Amino acid sequence: MKKSRSRIVLNILIALCSIGAWLVMVFHSEGMLTDTGLRSLKYFTVLSNLFEGTACIIWLFAKGEAVARAEKIKYAGTVSVALTFLTVMFFLGPLYGYISMLSGVNLFLHLLVPVAALAECIFLSRTIYSRKDNLLSVVPMLVYGTFYLGNNLINGTGEWPATNDWYSFLYWGYPIGIGIFAVLCLVTYGAGAVIRIVNNYYDRKASGLREGEVIE
Repeated sequence: MKKSRSRIVLNILIALCSIGAWLVMVFHSEGMLTDTGLRSLKYFTVLSNLFEGTACIIWLFAKGEAVARAEKIKYAGTVSVALTFLTVMFFLGPLYGYISMLSGVNLFLHLLVPVAALAECIFLSRTIYSRKDNLLSVVPMLVYGTFYLGNNLINGTGEWPATNDWYSFLYWGYPIGIGIFAVLCLVTYGAGAVIRIVNNYYDRKASGLREGEVIE
């Protein structure tokens, strides 16, 4: 599979912005999150951006048959940052204000990286994603939710600011917390489905590919 120059450049930029924004948080303690530095790794916002940046690096160095596998990893990364984007746009933004949510490194983590990743995946990728890819894209959120709930169950919730329930999902109890993560997994799948359908429409229209195929 031949990699276009525009895709290469955009993947480099996404990797630099996502990883660079996190490094700023590590060394300058800048961010909208309660914890910065290495402790910021407990947030899905940070993890989803680092996942996407890492996926871009994997794709950049992939050759031959490995490119197709890298495309699937990038798709999962894009879906993860899409969830971060949707959460900020429709929940955190109205709650805390868009100015605060999109200032400093948050501009990259909450807006620029997700939008660039979505544009790259939908309009520049030439991979036809399958329903299985869509289902696998939920794994990052499923793993994160399992860790979040398990950490609270094993180590206790604690009290603010030294709490393991940093998103306050368990404020109303474990059943509600589990329900919230279930909804997040459904939203993740839905976002992945929209990305997959729109991407596949453009790619099939341009090349006549079937599900799972990649333009060689």
